[in-house]
Amino acid sequence: MPPRTIQTRPVALSVWLLVAGAVGWIAAFALTIEKLHALSAPDAGPASCDFSIVVQCSANLDSPQGSVFGFPNPIIGLTAWMAPVVVGAAVLAGARFARWFWLAFAAGITFAFGFVLWLIGQSIYVLGTLCPWCMVTWLVTIPTFYAVWVHLLRSGVISDSGRVRSIGAKLTPWVPLLAILTYAIVLLLAQLRLDAIPQLLDVIF
Repeated sequence: MPPRTIQTRPVALSVWLLVAGAVGWIAAFALTIEKLHALSAPDAGPASCDFSIVVQCSANLDSPQGSVFGFPNPIIGLTAWMAPVVVGAAVLAGARFARWFWLAFAAGITFAFGFVLWLIGQSIYVLGTLCPWCMVTWLVTIPTFYAVWVHLLRSGVISDSGRVRSIGAKLTPWVPLLAILTYAIVLLLAQLRLDAIPQLLDVIF
């Protein structure tokens, strides 16, 4: 019996995957450049993304948390962020993927979400910093996680049950709010621990 193919064509999700993948890849590329610059010129001074003691990327890149798997984390981003771009472009082009493919893709997104949550905790509570390019990665990973899983519910990947599909359809408009609530929790934790809001506002304005 051939694997079941999901026939829905999530255009909005596909566009978001393209945008998120591109933004995430740019952030990973920028961090990779900063890491290579630091390695080639260790006495060059602060990185271009170092704005203050709290808002900086050098501490994160130089820490053990910045090379969890033995090499700089941004290298993971350079490869992994291509997956959403490819999937988004393929769906827009008319591709239909089997159930196993969506589940595998969701597993990768879930790993990324969990990894980001861990890095957020390490940044706030261990390193005491907020890496600007890392925050860009957080910004796109969080809603991507919610959007993909809501699509899985709505499209019947999780279950053919009409009830499950209905839950997914009802959750779809709530994806932006779920992302905003998650951002708010992260910002609250950063404010309580690092007094981050004034320093972030100084960087922005």
